[in-house]
Amino acid sequence: MAKIRVADIAHGRSGDKGDTCNVGLVAYDDRGFELLKRHVTEERVKDHFGSLVKGTVSRYEMPNIKSFNFVLTRALDGGGTMSLRSDHLGKVMYAWLLRMEIEE
Repeated sequence: MAKIRVADIAHGRSGDKGDTCNVGLVAYDDRGFELLKRHVTEERVKDHFGSLVKGTVSRYEMPNIKSFNFVLTRALDGGGTMSLRSDHLGKVMYAWLLRMEIEE
């Protein structure tokens, strides 16, 4: 089986509120949706982000629009007013998830 990046089959968007981050993935087609469903699990996402996500990862499936929403708790180092991170917190977390490798 070949390895591909999530970015090869989906695009994403993310945002933050406090110390919680939402990451959405939208598959380009039905095949991509099925690959995401099979390989981009709560456990894999938690492992992918490593120590950045200190809380839970919950996955919500929206098959009618070929999408998933992941809610990452305790993922933003306390949030905008608390964090010393130099990025834009949750606004760029989707880009990191798009780099995840999965098997095709």
